[in-house]
Amino acid sequence: MRVKYSPIQIAIHWLIFLLVVATYATIELKGFIPKSLPQHALLTVLHYSFGASVLLMMSTRVFVRLMYVTPGITPKPPHWQDIAAHIMHGIIYIFFIVVPIMGILSMYFKGTEWALFGVKMPVTYDPNLLLSKKIKSIHELIANTGYYLIGLHAAAALFHHYYLKDNTLLRMMPGKRL
Repeated sequence: MRVKYSPIQIAIHWLIFLLVVATYATIELKGFIPKSLPQHALLTVLHYSFGASVLLMMSTRVFVRLMYVTPGITPKPPHWQDIAAHIMHGIIYIFFIVVPIMGILSMYFKGTEWALFGVKMPVTYDPNLLLSKKIKSIHELIANTGYYLIGLHAAAALFHHYYLKDNTLLRMMPGKRL
């Protein structure tokens, strides 16, 4: 049985991490740039593009996850921790699939031209600005909870590593041998 995640799982995990950081960074930085400057539009396109990339990579991660057995934690944690970890990971998977979909739907129903990595995306011929704003509002609310979800995930990994001294974190670290 494996003691670490597969190299592809590790690569996808850390790529998603970088994409999530880039997605959040672009939207936060955009708030400091006046709309009249071209950098504002660039950050908007980058935010959309990184967000869509998160969706693509999370979908890939679900597929890859089904192909590999999850390596065990040593020493084995109590059953309640296994259940909590499965729930947390399920929430994370759903979160990083639903949030980008909501963003894409918001733009689709808005009916204005937009692009991902410079490629024009389809929009509805019958814009519904009210629906677009509602979806965007939900997208932003859920995305803002992501800061806490990500923080909790990272704190749990560090708790396992430094306090419980198990191999939870090391299983997902690139280049680390157990």
